[in-house]
Amino acid sequence: MSRKKTPKTKGASAPAASALSAANGSRPARPGTARPVPQARPNGPPQPGRPSLGGGDFYDVAFKVMLVGDSGVGKTCLLVRFKDGAFLAGTFISTVGIDFRNKVLDVDGMKVKLQIWDTAGQERFRSVTHAYYRDAHALLLLYDVTNKASFDNIQAWLTETQEYAQHDVVLMLLGNKVDSAQERAVKREDGEKLAKEYGLPFMETSAKTGLNVDLAFTAIAKELKQRSMKAPSEPRFRLHDYVKREGRSASCCIP
Repeated sequence: MSRKKTPKTKGASAPAASALSAANGSRPARPGTARPVPQARPNGPPQPGRPSLGGGDFYDVAFKVMLVGDSGVGKTCLLVRFKDGAFLAGTFISTVGIDFRNKVLDVDGMKVKLQIWDTAGQERFRSVTHAYYRDAHALLLLYDVTNKASFDNIQAWLTETQEYAQHDVVLMLLGNKVDSAQERAVKREDGEKLAKEYGLPFMETSAKTGLNVDLAFTAIAKELKQRSMKAPSEPRFRLHDYVKREGRSASCCIP
């Protein structure tokens, strides 16, 4: 497997994202130069390659992850918290169409690149986001725990994923904004019940405090990496068990 180099970018519009997607293949070597190629070991990950002189992040495998849910549930804030470790405080303009950011994680000694697509939740952009479902390896379904309507609409979002996404896409349900405890309108038990009904791993998150944000993306990366690289002798990664074991409750981290 060739190790690729991640383009340095914080965000882009849909046209730019298409150009990046086309560039995700291996870059040809210049005449007279030899580019080190990682060799895969039998039943194991590829050997690490050398960093280029130009710097940047290399990766072994890449996956596309989509954030979906109603407008205002905190998809962009969750992405920025994960990518930059920051919180977008104050009024924020809703995503128009679709946007993306990249991040490379070290998962069990392998560099896993997540290309994370932030979708607009408004109805008028649905035709745009539908086109991206079929290329997604994982979908994070978000609702706002202070907005009951966003929770009720999760079933409609699940219907869309069944219609447009790959049949084996990885799904996860996230109840966001648990830092707003006084304004909570959706109980944790309700989220757990819905997740159980559809067989989804579930966590409550907070882009403001960072609660379970890294865990959500790390769990997805582990599941996707295991699916694509699993050796016959390697134990199966159990996404549901991992999330239950590693996840923290909102009460433990809110003053």
